[in-house]
Amino acid sequence: MPRAVSRPALRTSLALLAGTALAAPLALTAPAPAAATADPYSVTALKVTVRVGHRTCAMDADVYRPAGVDAKHPAPAVLTTNGFGGSKADGSTDIIAKAFASRGYVALAYSGLGFGKTGCPISLDDPRVDGRAASRLLDLLAGTRKADDGTKINYVAKDSRDDPRVGMIGGSYGGAIQLATASVDHRVDALVPLITWHDLSYSLDPNNAGRGVDADGWVPGAYKWQWTSGFFLLGEGQGLLHPNLDPSRAGEAGCLHFVARACDTKRLLDSGRYPPGPTREMLDYVRSVSPVSYLRSVTTPTLLVQGQDDSLFNLSEATDTYRALTEQGTPAKMIWQQWGHSGGMKHPAPGELSLAKGNLEDSYVGRRILAWFDRYLRHRKGVDTGPAFAYYRDWVADGPTYGTAPAVPRASRRLYLSGDGALVGDRRDVVRGTREYRNLRIPTSHSESSLSSMLNLPDRQPYDLPGTALAWTSAPVSGRPLEVVGAPEVTLKVDSPRTEEVQNSPDAAEKLVLFAKLYDVAPDGKATLVQRLVAPARVPDVTRRFTVELPGIVHRYERGHRLRFVIAASDDAYAGNRGVKPVAVTSDSENTGVLELPVAQEESKGSEGSKESEDSEGS
Repeated sequence: MPRAVSRPALRTSLALLAGTALAAPLALTAPAPAAATADPYSVTALKVTVRVGHRTCAMDADVYRPAGVDAKHPAPAVLTTNGFGGSKADGSTDIIAKAFASRGYVALAYSGLGFGKTGCPISLDDPRVDGRAASRLLDLLAGTRKADDGTKINYVAKDSRDDPRVGMIGGSYGGAIQLATASVDHRVDALVPLITWHDLSYSLDPNNAGRGVDADGWVPGAYKWQWTSGFFLLGEGQGLLHPNLDPSRAGEAGCLHFVARACDTKRLLDSGRYPPGPTREMLDYVRSVSPVSYLRSVTTPTLLVQGQDDSLFNLSEATDTYRALTEQGTPAKMIWQQWGHSGGMKHPAPGELSLAKGNLEDSYVGRRILAWFDRYLRHRKGVDTGPAFAYYRDWVADGPTYGTAPAVPRASRRLYLSGDGALVGDRRDVVRGTREYRNLRIPTSHSESSLSSMLNLPDRQPYDLPGTALAWTSAPVSGRPLEVVGAPEVTLKVDSPRTEEVQNSPDAAEKLVLFAKLYDVAPDGKATLVQRLVAPARVPDVTRRFTVELPGIVHRYERGHRLRFVIAASDDAYAGNRGVKPVAVTSDSENTGVLELPVAQEESKGSEGSKESEDSEGS
């Protein structure tokens, strides 16, 4: 019989989660505030009751008003809210608000729906709910709506009578809300979403063999149970973290603090089954609360910032959003920074932006954010907002740590999976051969550090048990180092007779699941899983060739190092195969697998100071 968990123990566990990567940006210890007389702003706590959907709830906010700003001397505003599990005062949301108030912006920091002291259940940044609620705060900043105590804000710069000049910034859960808000309220003038998602159906149940496939033909992937369960526990535990909650916070469908459709999604994922009807409903719902479904309505200039160290919302998510925005003509640029959800948030690399410090002028990303708001909130048209795409290079010790390019590199280097386990650069060097692996009924591989990231604990090194994975290794890199920037792809054909027998079942969970990943093997034989990222794939049809897109990476293979490509049968951060399904991979003239790498070209690289014309923003 399971041991009962005491209320204090559960509360302690939830507090640990709230203080780590799940609360992104997390609740970090903030620097000691300056004395009140030295603050260049005043702070007013406000309640704003709003009607969203069928519920009425009070939003808890703080307004930071810079000294000297009044009705005759208005200033543009910055709206910010918390990551999942945080609040308006979680040590990062309030620090960012203070940072902008110190620089002359009116700042409004609020606790998102279902968090802190704000009412209504958690609805996953739904534009129809969370987006509409944020829109009511824009009314407050416009002076067309009063707070519950009668307070009226009349000191925000405007573009018209009811149109405040306002930007938004925040990370993770506080990133997606910006896009959701801009999709329902075009008064937002600038967005800076950090480390957030594009499509929650990919984030929480990724299928990298289904990337880019139309929704009607999309096959669910491998349930990312560790991250998802951590989020769910943190959301359900809000009553322990924040006693005496607003009654409007009551959850639905048996949940304590989530809306019904979010609960239904979690139950279906936990079941390990994908029957057609409920699965379609799940996909429709999680996509409806994701930017993938509403970006066509977003016209606000957007500076996307995504973390390279992130197994929750990887670089591919920001890339998808960036491409969708730019293709429709929305001004957008993108930065791949060092830190993300996977352990690096508390310790950004030297010179990187820290949300817990608000070091905007002292970091490359911070300066880019200031320039973005200068351009679109202060209307300083001559401001250089930087290159279209920049990426952090951890191998640069001296000089600019960011490389730049006009676009994310596409696959340009091919390697072939030879039958003898080699990765070769010429198809003619492929050796004919067949190798096999099989899954066990328990996970036999470890890659991501999701659980340790959630609880801020040391983590094991990645591993694959013998016989449960296949690897192909290249010759040592010679000449200049190989710099991979972007999402690698592998196209291959596998043989799995047991899968063929069941893969046409209406339950998509019967299809084959595998996990693809890239290692860097040093001259001494030590293998490092690049950014600890893995690409789960539920193969649509094992009788056909298929392509798996790996998560985007930025990695330099030094001279003498080897590339190693691995496909594994399982991974303990994900749900895997139902039943044992042996898999064989054959290399011959017809079925040779191909690994394609996006390699940074010398001519496309720049420095942190490189300048691009405003035309690249679509201005």
